Amino acid sequence: MQQPVVSCSMPSEEIKSLSLPVGWKCYRSPEGQKYYVNISTKETTWERPSRSTTRPKTSGSHQHSVNGHQLLGASGHVLEHLDVSLGKNSLSNQSPGSTSPARRQNKEKEIKETKITINCVTFPVPASALEQQLLKPSEWSYCDYFWADKKDPQGATVSGFEVLLQKQLKGKQMQKEMAEFIRERIKIEEEYAKNLSKLSMFPMAAQEEGTLGEAWAQLKKSLADEAEVHLKFSSKLQSEVEKPLLTFRGDNFKKDMKKYDHHIADLRKQQVSRYAAVEKARKALADRQKDLEVKTQQLEIKLSNKTEEDIKKARRKSTQAGDDLMRCVDLYNQAQSKWFEEMVTTSLELERLEVERVETIQQLLRQYTTLRHETDMFNQSTLEPVDQLLQSVDPAKDRELWVKEHKTGDLRPVDMDI
Repeated sequence: MQQPVVSCSMPSEEIKSLSLPVGWKCYRSPEGQKYYVNISTKETTWERPSRSTTRPKTSGSHQHSVNGHQLLGASGHVLEHLDVSLGKNSLSNQSPGSTSPARRQNKEKEIKETKITINCVTFPVPASALEQQLLKPSEWSYCDYFWADKKDPQGATVSGFEVLLQKQLKGKQMQKEMAEFIRERIKIEEEYAKNLSKLSMFPMAAQEEGTLGEAWAQLKKSLADEAEVHLKFSSKLQSEVEKPLLTFRGDNFKKDMKKYDHHIADLRKQQVSRYAAVEKARKALADRQKDLEVKTQQLEIKLSNKTEEDIKKARRKSTQAGDDLMRCVDLYNQAQSKWFEEMVTTSLELERLEVERVETIQQLLRQYTTLRHETDMFNQSTLEPVDQLLQSVDPAKDRELWVKEHKTGDLRPVDMDI
């Protein structure tokens, strides 16, 4: 008895059918697809039978399964092309019952064209695949856009995960260069403060007197105060910006990235090995089937007990080769599934690390601007006394003070008498 190629038994609910031939009933598979059963002959088909439908029984059918989905072939032959995929086997839509070689070949070609293997990773063909839903829609997440390999400018193949790792290492380098930039800024501040302090002690115009002299002395003193402000600014830049940039993700970061790299690379190597085993098993199956066909042709030419025994052996070997192929396919799918899971987990971790890096550097650079504003405010405060004294400069007052200190006499000359 043949069964429709579905992943579970016939549902109990019978679907009301109109204008079906006598003895035929219509049911739905778990996927919602209609199929038809002849109650008398137990024949099944996906195609709606006509009143003149007569389908002979097919004996000697042999069933195999991959990932819980049945594969049906005639006379113990396993289908030559098995679908290598992570999801549901696309052979599950194959017509139940025996099929003609031409129809089966077309079906296999159709199945084969829905999947493509690139660098030992199986992808759906974009033209024939349904649109895949993103794991994290509208977020441009790492876990959605780095599954395929690409070529670098030198023409070498780079995996999507390597691109993510390079982003992390580049971020670490950018962080280091930012710290070096801040270090140069600190040197400028320190040198500037040193020069301001030195200039404030120059005895230039030290003999200026009066209110103008007081303003001039305060201006020179403000240079020393400003030098102190810049020294404090450089010190805070070092402790609150440069040092955190240098210590954020220390030497262990690169070691962690290497661990991620080796882990994903090992999974990828295992996947490559499994794929090679699938191809080897596929070739072995093709050889066994070819051998079976040759022996079958020999039997048609010359009947003998030895030839019949050879056919039985060839058939057993063909069946075994089919089982080996399905086992290899299952191991490949397991390896690819493991790689898929680790890629999602690790890429999301790298995404988290990148967000953390950007937010940390953003916070440190904001601290730089805050310190810079504070420095400007302190510099302004050092100039406020100078401004006040300059506003109080009074030439008349200065003249009075100077005259009082340096006068030589207030008696003016008069005319001489005769």
